[in-house]
Amino acid sequence: MAGDWLTIVLRLALYLDLAAAFGVAMFGLYALGNDERSSTISRRYRVLIGASAAIGIGLSMWGMTVMAKAMSGAQSYAELSTHVFDMLITGTHMGIAWCIRILALVTCVLIAVLRMNSTLRFAAMAASSGVALATLAWAGHGAMDDGVRGYIHLASDITHLWAAGAWVGALIAFLVLAANKPNTGQGSVEILSRTSNGFARIGTVIVAALVVTGALNYLLIAGPSLDPLFSTLYGRLLVGKLLLFGGMLALAAANRFRLSPSLEAALRTGNHAHAVVKLRQSLFTEATLAVLVLASVAWLGILSPNGT
Repeated sequence: MAGDWLTIVLRLALYLDLAAAFGVAMFGLYALGNDERSSTISRRYRVLIGASAAIGIGLSMWGMTVMAKAMSGAQSYAELSTHVFDMLITGTHMGIAWCIRILALVTCVLIAVLRMNSTLRFAAMAASSGVALATLAWAGHGAMDDGVRGYIHLASDITHLWAAGAWVGALIAFLVLAANKPNTGQGSVEILSRTSNGFARIGTVIVAALVVTGALNYLLIAGPSLDPLFSTLYGRLLVGKLLLFGGMLALAAANRFRLSPSLEAALRTGNHAHAVVKLRQSLFTEATLAVLVLASVAWLGILSPNGT
């Protein structure tokens, strides 16, 4: 059981880490202007993305070691042989996906530290971290099917991961902008106001992708019957995840229709401190729910849909 909890924690850490790298890089592309991609805020995002990619390498290696120990039946990590790792890495689809992830994350780190055009940098970091995030589909139920059904399941799972990563990364990016003291950083506040008010279109696409792929994934894993939602631990945990997702939607709606417009109006009067604090509190609460959603996903990934 202790091994299961360690696996869940490592899965959660990877989801959060890779979602942050991909989502913040995407935010730099669709939300920031050309000049803003060379600003101080942009450099903070670049450091965050590069650090997340480096941490992702370490987490991936740790996760592979834990899996090797579990699959080999070794009593301690000292008993693991190179043969076990060779078998996992070269003999399984999950191992090949792991190698691709490591390569993508190393590429992302290099891009973060090299000197290049800022727009090209964000595009390259988004691409490399997106590949790394997509490889997590092979470590869950997305790899349970074969043939055409298997390709559909993997494609749906990858799309779900990308949409979730875009949402989580946007929350992190907004929180970075809102982290300045309310009476300082006017430029950051203006960017926060513009990007939060302009997030509606991409936010709608993200939510639509999550709903459609989430429903498809359930049909492929446990559907079409709804009985597993109430008769299994997998189903009850999934219901809890959906409730948390609903809470995120409610907060996102409040940000979109009340708090972001209030910040925009407050900027015109020059007294925006209170509006920034209110939006920051809402964003932090939404980010907390996002962590809980990803924790549910990390747990769901090791459960049997038919288990009790």
